[in-house]
Formats: sequence, C-alpha cells, structure tokens
Amino acid sequence: MDWLGLGVTILGIAFLILAILLMKPLFHLAGVLRSLQTTTDKLPEQVEEITNQATDTISTGHETLHELNQQAKELTPIFHLVGDASRAAKAASSTVVDAIMKVQGSSTEGNDFTKKHHLEGIYGLATLTYYAIKQSKPQQASNNSK
Repeated sequence: MDWLGLGVTILGIAFLILAILLMKPLFHLAGVLRSLQTTTDKLPEQVEEITNQATDTISTGHETLHELNQQAKELTPIFHLVGDASRAAKAASSTVVDAIMKVQGSSTEGNDFTKKHHLEGIYGLATLTYYAIKQSKPQQASNNSK
C-alpha cells in the first residue's frame, strides 16, 4: 500500500468514529424535530380558533358601542333640559343674590347689628322675602292692567 491509500484509510476510520460519536446527539435532534413537527401541525387550527375568538370579541364590542350610541342619542334631549334648567336656576339665584347684596350693602348699621348678634341668616331671609314681595307687586300690577 502506498501512502495515499494509508491516508485515505485513516480518514475513513476518523469519519466512522465521528459518525458513531455524533449518533446520540443526532437522535436527540431528530426527536426535537419530531416534537416541533407535531406542534406546528396543530398551529393552523389554533390560529384559526384564536382568530375566530378575536372576531367574536370585536363584533361584540362593536354591538355594545352601537347600543351605547343609541342610548346616548336618546338621553341627549334630557341632558339639554337639565342644562337649561340649571342655567335658569343659576340666573334666578344670581338675581336673588344681587338683590340681597344690594339691600345688605345699603344699611351698614343693620349689618353691624346682625353680625354682632349673629342674625345674618334671619336677615338674609327677611331681605329675600322683602325683595320677593317688592318684585311681585309690580308684576301683579302689570298683569292686572293687561
């Protein structure tokens, strides 16, 4: 045998030993790949199921939003009525407060007396009553003349 044949024989024996050593890891790799195959076989079904659930959830959310919009449209006139009533009440209370402040501001001696004897609430009530009576008399006179 010449040197070339001997070298090829040594390389062949080395590759045989390498193949024997790599058999166990290659069998483990084959097992992992089989497991991966079974997992990926189920994947399309799982994706379809998740997609169906997401579609159902989105459609339910859409229906809920539609119902909320309908209810909001039905309640909008009520909110406008409440807003108008609150603006009217604010205007009325502002007028009453202005009248009370005008009457209270005009009498400094009365203010001192009421503060001294803690009668501010009673004085305010009396002022409100006086102002209401005073305002109702011109309105009654104008209503009677019509």
